[in-house]
Amino acid sequence: MYQSKPNSPWLSLMILLGLTFACTFVLQLFVVLGIVFSSGDINSILNSGGNIYPEDTNMLYLLLGVSSISTFLLPAIFLQMIEKRQVKYFPSEPYKVGTFLILIFAFLIVFNPAMELISRWNMDMKLPRFLENTENWMRSQEDQMAELTERLVMVDRIDLLLLNILVMAVLPAIVEEFYFRGALQKIFERMFKNAHVAIWVTAIIFSAIHVQFYGFFPRMFLGLIFGYALLWTNNIWVPVFAHFLNNVSVTIIAFLYFKDGKTYEDLQNSDAYSVPLYIGSIILSIGLGYYFYKISQKKK
Repeated sequence: MYQSKPNSPWLSLMILLGLTFACTFVLQLFVVLGIVFSSGDINSILNSGGNIYPEDTNMLYLLLGVSSISTFLLPAIFLQMIEKRQVKYFPSEPYKVGTFLILIFAFLIVFNPAMELISRWNMDMKLPRFLENTENWMRSQEDQMAELTERLVMVDRIDLLLLNILVMAVLPAIVEEFYFRGALQKIFERMFKNAHVAIWVTAIIFSAIHVQFYGFFPRMFLGLIFGYALLWTNNIWVPVFAHFLNNVSVTIIAFLYFKDGKTYEDLQNSDAYSVPLYIGSIILSIGLGYYFYKISQKKK
């Protein structure tokens, strides 16, 4: 099926970005119209300070869901439709997929202490004094995203937990992996002629696009994990599953914290692990990653 001469990777990238901007513009137009019709006053937009997130929680869930689909999933699918006879962006190689899913699940558990260490280092990051204004802006962006996250994840009702799992775990796992690992990473692989460079560049963009600078490096490492999971399995659903596991664990832990009377600050400021556990996490993660890689090589 994928026999025709493919477009140049630069053209594919331009098509993907064009589709992304087009779909996002349509979404923003509907958001603006929705706010105008619901409030009856365009001043609610002009005086919002750039904040497009509505106060109504149901509208917020709807906005986040539609935003994810429009910004990431639709452009990736449309690109595949346009280049359907040239490139396969969403491979689903069945070889030992069950084994890979179990291994990626185990890897995320084992890697968790190491990821927590990276998160602590990133949160304590300080920029040079001459970049003080930049750091203040970064902190401001981080606080805004933290406020939005707290508003969503700190719930104590099962129905809201299930809604959070859908909007914050299921949807992001599918749409972001289809866009970043499926479409963008494949384009960069063709562009750079090097899968490893493609994975790193995609992981950096994946982290930067979230505009959470004090979580940049943990998210970048997650992008690397997802990228290599796709490279080694040639199955898009393995990184989708890993992405889902990462997001759903945070969602469930936040629910349990709130049910126990704890705050979002408690969730962010959990106790540090011991040094031996950090070391063991790193060693075991390397071992599991290598085992994952060796199994993937057997099919070749």
